[in-house]
Amino acid sequence: MHRTPLLFALTAALIGPASAQTTPAQTAPAATPAPTSLLTQGQGAAQAAAEARDLTLKARSAYPKGSANIDQPLWKQAAAAAETAVAAAPGNPDYLKLRAQIYTEVGFWRQAELAWNAYFRAAPTTGPEARVAATVQYNLGYAAYTRNQPDEAAKFFASCLQLDPDSAPCATWAARTALEAGNYTQAQTLYARALTLNPADKTLTYFQGLAQSAGRYGPAATRAFSRAYGDRDAGRKTQALAGFQEAARSAPNFTEAHREAGRLALELGNTQAALDAYTALNALPNPTAADRFNLTLATEAQQYGLSVVQTYRAAYQKYAAGEKAAAETGFQAATQQNPRYAKAWAWLGRVRYEAKNYAGAAEAYARAVALDPTDRSSAYYLKLAQQGK
Repeated sequence: MHRTPLLFALTAALIGPASAQTTPAQTAPAATPAPTSLLTQGQGAAQAAAEARDLTLKARSAYPKGSANIDQPLWKQAAAAAETAVAAAPGNPDYLKLRAQIYTEVGFWRQAELAWNAYFRAAPTTGPEARVAATVQYNLGYAAYTRNQPDEAAKFFASCLQLDPDSAPCATWAARTALEAGNYTQAQTLYARALTLNPADKTLTYFQGLAQSAGRYGPAATRAFSRAYGDRDAGRKTQALAGFQEAARSAPNFTEAHREAGRLALELGNTQAALDAYTALNALPNPTAADRFNLTLATEAQQYGLSVVQTYRAAYQKYAAGEKAAAETGFQAATQQNPRYAKAWAWLGRVRYEAKNYAGAAEAYARAVALDPTDRSSAYYLKLAQQGK
């Protein structure tokens, strides 16, 4: 479950230790004593509530932190005791709150929602109780989202914000569901709100920009992209790649969909998917230098193998940093991984030539020219290397 941080601390603080029971109200001396049946009923409710609190403490001690579950015997007994207290005194806010807190702590979200609703009919919807109840709405919303029920999810996230206007997670997911539904103006407003609550979150900034341009792509593409982004963050890379590709198919002008598909395809070693993505991306207006670089990378990777090209690129970075010996080792490794890689032979010749290793340079340049007769630079330096100058 995706629980909001501090939920355990909030519920623990609200339930409190077993000794923190509600003390029975003192009766004024002149008041008429309550009927015995009512006194017995009240005593039974207090006893059940005390038992629920005691079982809650025992459950927290008995089970690993974060593992609370309604199916665990102590938690099940605690919830049953709280239900008994509420049944005996249905209008008592303390017992209603106790029941809601137990269901919240064990992640029994639907029962927790019903329990908090009952509590708020007897007490104000404010304070820490409202914030805990908001986490219930958040978890219900996230569960609905993962079940592919975006409309239901949006309702839960909106309820969360009503209970806790300062909830960054609920503002974030309310914005996400608005974006996927095609409500772009609302999404921009909600993303701005989420950024106010969590200004350091770069993902929020990214999606706020996406919300501003999403009208050009349409709800289907935007929703596929959003879901793919979530899959990528969760480590489901193959599923994420399929989602980004779907977004790009739905909206061929969706620059970021092509870009994310290309990046992820390279991570997965899927050179054909990377080539397709970067070819489409570079056909759109205003490709970046990185887009052009990655197109070349994907093209060469498809021809020679991704690991070979990555070895070559790493060697080139060493060369650019002035680490010539390390660069020579890297270029040589690339030629060994794939002897048909003309560019690697050419650069191996270059570093050897600059080191005045003319025999080694001539050997490398000769291989480069044999593989690529159109490489005039290699042909020129081959002659110089053969002449030893």
